[in-house]
Amino acid sequence: MSPKYITVRLVQWAIGNVIALLVLTLPLVFLLLGWWRWPPLWLAILVPAVAFVLAIWRLVLIPRQVRAIGYAERDDDLLIRGGIFFQRTMAVPYGRMQYVDIGVGPVERGLNLCTLKLHTAAPGTNATIPGLPAEEGARLREQLTARGEARLAGL
Repeated sequence: MSPKYITVRLVQWAIGNVIALLVLTLPLVFLLLGWWRWPPLWLAILVPAVAFVLAIWRLVLIPRQVRAIGYAERDDDLLIRGGIFFQRTMAVPYGRMQYVDIGVGPVERGLNLCTLKLHTAAPGTNATIPGLPAEEGARLREQLTARGEARLAGL
């Protein structure tokens, strides 16, 4: 994974948490302006404060979460791992891949990154590799597609 993917995650974090904190702070503002009589002042302060603490905790975890993402190309399958607290390792056999997709968001495009998505026949397969440099993503897509076609040819 590219270290630039931390920036993508930080932008996502900032957008989501700014919106959430603004919405959660509205009752406090309305209460202080006298427009509302409910909720109690302590509750109107507590909810955004807890949300702020949780947002800071997620901010601290983002670099570690990005470093936990990885993949390995093996002879018969692609191994994908991720997660800090709840670690997940997924092996996707090349012969089961139907197609490989590359997605690029606006922040990723600006940092020359992409997200590789593997689609299999199983609907529960959520095989994605985020934060790849664009060149590595294109190379990996071509290689996985070729390996998948070679494995399907033997069926």
